This record gives sequence, structure tokens and C-alpha cells, in this order.
Amino acid sequence: MFRVLVVDDHLATLQLVRSALESEDMEVRTAANGAECLLAIGEGRPDLIVLDVIMPVMDGFQTLDVLQQSEENRNIPVIMLTAKASDMDVAHGWFSGVTSYLTKPFSIEQLVTVVRRVLEVTDGVEKEPVGTS
Repeated sequence: MFRVLVVDDHLATLQLVRSALESEDMEVRTAANGAECLLAIGEGRPDLIVLDVIMPVMDGFQTLDVLQQSEENRNIPVIMLTAKASDMDVAHGWFSGVTSYLTKPFSIEQLVTVVRRVLEVTDGVEKEPVGTS
């Protein structure tokens, strides 16, 4: 069973994504910001992180930077799921090391497809970019 950590400060988004991924037989944990994400990783390394950008305390790009600096966490695949949809934001995500970048609004089917694909591609191998927004 794959373990996914969903990080978003919007409760409705957390519940929607959690429900969709649990219905795909994934174990899902949630966090409301980047600092909570890092604490959650310390309690158990996920197979994948779905990460928002605009959050209080520590935003998604700051969180991704911390993950990329950690030898043990840099290979956790990260899917950015965010309203930050400008070309500069998307490029920032790719250059920061995301595995995939999806923009809000999004369809659950699209998210589940990308999550499944990323998990299949990265299961036991180094992460590689998958899909675009």
C-alpha cells in the first residue's frame, strides 16, 4: 500500500484529495502547512507528497527547498497542486525539483491518474518529471 502525504491549508481540498486517494487503496496523512509536512515526514516517510504552494507558516516552495536539501528526503516524489499557475510559478516548481505540477482547479480523475503514474514510475527508482499542468 502506498503512503501519501497531502499538504494544503484548505480543509475542503484536504478532505477531497484524501477521500479520492483512500478510495484508490492508498494510506493518506494530511498536514496544513510546510512545517507540519516536515514533522509528518519525521513520523513516517511517505511514498509521495501532494503539496500546495500558498500556505501559512511555510509555503510549498520553502518546503520543497528543505526536502531537496535533505539526503534522505530529496527523492520523495512531490506533486505540486496549487492555484499558482503562471509560467514563472510552474517553472519555479520544475526547477525546484517537483515530479509533477498540477494547477487548481483540478479534476479528481486527473489528480488520481497523475498520483498513480508518479507512484508507478518512481516505485523503487529515482524520481523523474512526470506530466505537466
